[in-house]
Amino acid sequence: MSLFWRMFSLNAVGLVVAAALLLGPVTVSTPVLPAEAVVVVAGLAVLLVVHAVVLRIGLAPLGRLGRAMAAADLLSPERRAVVGGPVETAELITTYNAMLDRLEAERATSAGRALSAQERERRRIARELHDEVGQTLTAVLLQLKRVADRVPADLRAEVGQAQDATRAGLDEVRRIARRLRPGVLDELGLPSALRALAAEFTEHGLTVRPDLAPALPPLTPEAELVLYRVAQEALTNTARHAAADRAELVLGPVPGGVELLVRDNGRGPGAVREGAGIRGMRERALLVGARFTLGPARSGGAGAPGGTEVRLRVPSAEAEAVRPSSAEADAEVRVVRPSSAGVGTAGLPVEGDTR
Repeated sequence: MSLFWRMFSLNAVGLVVAAALLLGPVTVSTPVLPAEAVVVVAGLAVLLVVHAVVLRIGLAPLGRLGRAMAAADLLSPERRAVVGGPVETAELITTYNAMLDRLEAERATSAGRALSAQERERRRIARELHDEVGQTLTAVLLQLKRVADRVPADLRAEVGQAQDATRAGLDEVRRIARRLRPGVLDELGLPSALRALAAEFTEHGLTVRPDLAPALPPLTPEAELVLYRVAQEALTNTARHAAADRAELVLGPVPGGVELLVRDNGRGPGAVREGAGIRGMRERALLVGARFTLGPARSGGAGAPGGTEVRLRVPSAEAEAVRPSSAEADAEVRVVRPSSAGVGTAGLPVEGDTR
């Protein structure tokens, strides 16, 4: 029954009962007797209670819809208002859920285009750094070597310092180019790229233990890139902000796909506000239909109490091929927020982003 007919029926029943009492044998004395006053007050109380109960039941779905609208997040597709209540309310909730589906589909499409453009720009900058700046520094280094063989002995130390500075600059340019676009990912595949990433962070004071399965289900190029970027961001945040000295980088097959786990023994995620780092990982996960989870380490990061773990479960190429294209079948994303104080590790931005 619709909300209109519920309220109309209740009011009609009250009015009919009142009219029947006026036309019936029931009368009210003048002055009103105590027994008659009790009957009138009791009847009015019953009518008001029934009216309040009907309104409460009829308007409860609208309250649920309001709470769902207040907590709506386009990066969390599983959050939907429960359809129920009278016909008008159910239609309103259904329309709202359909609107969220359209908004999420449009957001996913826009985010995919933006991230694709970002990756193309990264690839272009990395290529220019390697081909232009790298070759220029290499030529300068060779010229300094020829000069060092001809300069007087008292100037060789200064020329040597210039050689060392140029060599350090060349190494830094190559490192930046690798971080912008890892060539090993395109040439040798995801396991080799993750192993090189772990070795790179190990050189900077953080011991990263890679545990990569030798055989993985086939993945799309987009899924491999998302796995690499999430691992890169999580390890960067661990090295910068977690105060951790050990981390694990695990990649292995799971039913229907693969799962990436980055876990450290740092201070834990705490109750930090979600920033650009977490949202960036969530958006990347949505693009490939992945499940992203961030929270405290279940068994202690890298074998120690505390710590943070980032899990990313990505469907395989076969599962992605049969995945529905509707927004309701997009990635499931969940962020665990413990109440203990601390500083987040995987939720912080990478490469100069802000929270």
